Amino acid sequence: MAETEAAAARAGGEPGPEDRSAGRPAARAAALLRACRPKQWLKNLLVFAAPGAAGVLTDPASAGWAAVAFAAFCIASSGTYLLNDVRDVEADRAHARKRCRPVASGAVPVPLALGLGAVLAAAAPLALLPLGNPALLGVLLGYLALTACYTFYLKRVIIGDVVAVAGCHVLRALAGGVAVGVPFTAWFLIVVSLGALLVVVGKREAELRNPEAGGGRAALRGYTVSYLVQVRTMASAAMIVTYCLWALDGHGEGTAGVFPALSIVPFIVFVLRYHLLVDRGVGEEPEEIALRDRPLQLCLLGMAVLVGLGVHLP
Repeated sequence: MAETEAAAARAGGEPGPEDRSAGRPAARAAALLRACRPKQWLKNLLVFAAPGAAGVLTDPASAGWAAVAFAAFCIASSGTYLLNDVRDVEADRAHARKRCRPVASGAVPVPLALGLGAVLAAAAPLALLPLGNPALLGVLLGYLALTACYTFYLKRVIIGDVVAVAGCHVLRALAGGVAVGVPFTAWFLIVVSLGALLVVVGKREAELRNPEAGGGRAALRGYTVSYLVQVRTMASAAMIVTYCLWALDGHGEGTAGVFPALSIVPFIVFVLRYHLLVDRGVGEEPEEIALRDRPLQLCLLGMAVLVGLGVHLP
């Protein structure tokens, strides 16, 4: 009888226990944090790639600037995620899995998500203004412009959506270099670009294999699995060749170092492992793979240690 009355009350508009809990300050704050997608801040670790490869992260000033770039991109990316969820709220509500997202489920009201997203997107570049690093500010503004183009147009354009998302990853890597003032080599830019393309194409392929993951993404209708497999294979092959050339060339200085050369092994194993995971249909959430797959983590650790030894040892 009590259950019947509770159901009738909810049907008549009275909030149930779950609805009431969603309005509590603590629950609302937790929902806002989830809407900011903190797991995807892992992508922003790319800002440490260029300073790390240049061997300047041991310098406190350089490490500080890299940390500033990381924080700025975390703030900016969270703002863009909120704005993207507002843009896609109706489509997400019709999707089996995405309807549980905070904005789509109503845990975070659309006006609140829109306001907070705009504030975060504006706060990141404004916070950089007084720091006197126009190059970093320019890259961040370029990132915001590209994500805006993606949210409002490019996500529905075949190939354009892949290029836009991969471009956002490349801009993260560029931000770290310009933040600390280290030059970029052609090897670095090519490997990062191909790696970004590999990850994004793998994500699209996994979404195409699993309709619930893609959520009816408009651009997916223009792809085929065989096409994405070909692009993924091309990108990974070119990336492996480029990385090997960099590692065996001694970073362009004419003397090959044993440690960078040894880093080729975990690098190739990493690529092979990632291909296996995508073929299994689990590549639609790259950040989840990075957090949960121990072999990939060990490969990344091995690469970082070997490259670090090559950079810092005489």
